[in-house]
Amino acid sequence: MQVMSENEARATLAELGARVRAWRARRGMTRKALATDSGLSERFLADVESGKGNVSINSLELAARALNISILELLQDAPRPALARVHGLLARLDDSQLDTAYSLLGTSFGLSDALGREKRVALIGLRGAGKTTLGEQLAEQRGVPFVELDRQIEREAGTSMNEILLLHGQAGYRRYERRALLRIAEDHPDGVVMTTGGSIVSERETFDLLQSHFWCVWLKASPEEHMSRVVAQGDMRPFDAGDNAKGGATSEALDDIRRILASREALYARADAVVDTAARTVKQSLKDLERAVASNPSPKETPR
Repeated sequence: MQVMSENEARATLAELGARVRAWRARRGMTRKALATDSGLSERFLADVESGKGNVSINSLELAARALNISILELLQDAPRPALARVHGLLARLDDSQLDTAYSLLGTSFGLSDALGREKRVALIGLRGAGKTTLGEQLAEQRGVPFVELDRQIEREAGTSMNEILLLHGQAGYRRYERRALLRIAEDHPDGVVMTTGGSIVSERETFDLLQSHFWCVWLKASPEEHMSRVVAQGDMRPFDAGDNAKGGATSEALDDIRRILASREALYARADAVVDTAARTVKQSLKDLERAVASNPSPKETPR
């Protein structure tokens, strides 16, 4: 039996730690939240993510379950063979052809066939992009209700977000999230503007559900602007840098934002439209957002 060398073992642990860290960033979970949901200590997770922890299969299973993925998803290197073939084909297409391919796939496999999808706008992106501010104003202009998905999830569960995560973990939270999405779509056939949590794109099933019922717009900004806006709001979640976050922005928290954005950028880019709010005033960003949804008929202008 071939024995792994010390250098190979270190490289394996470093790769495993990077995968745990990347999945945590994609989920928007702090290390403390992952420790709470998994039952593993925060110190142990810190060692694992830095490549120092000698992790067991049982510990990996606990971490994966808390991240709402399988242990195979945490460990596997490559996508499914069929998916790899499709990716290889799509990689040859230019942007215009990719848009056509996306529409064809959506039409063929029911990813965009929900009645009234064009009337329902969902704003996605990281906290601090301006989703609530711009969403409220866009809803007023379109003459439709404005809703926040997080508040609707709490309504669905009958308790607060913190209690949902405490009692049911990430998997339970995602179940309530999907129920809330479907209810909002059913309750607003004539249109709505909705804001979503930043991590919704990291759940494939939930994001597919969102895109099948809502016209999705990614509101993006630079990491520094995300940081300054979140600090101004006085709420650092999920950019928790521990006690160091108290008293203002820290380099650790800013690095956390950069990691989250990097891990989700390709997912956010799946949106129907992108509005960059970086270095833009609210008034300018609202005009950009209006243009982004202009291809959809405004509900108040739709003939009866």
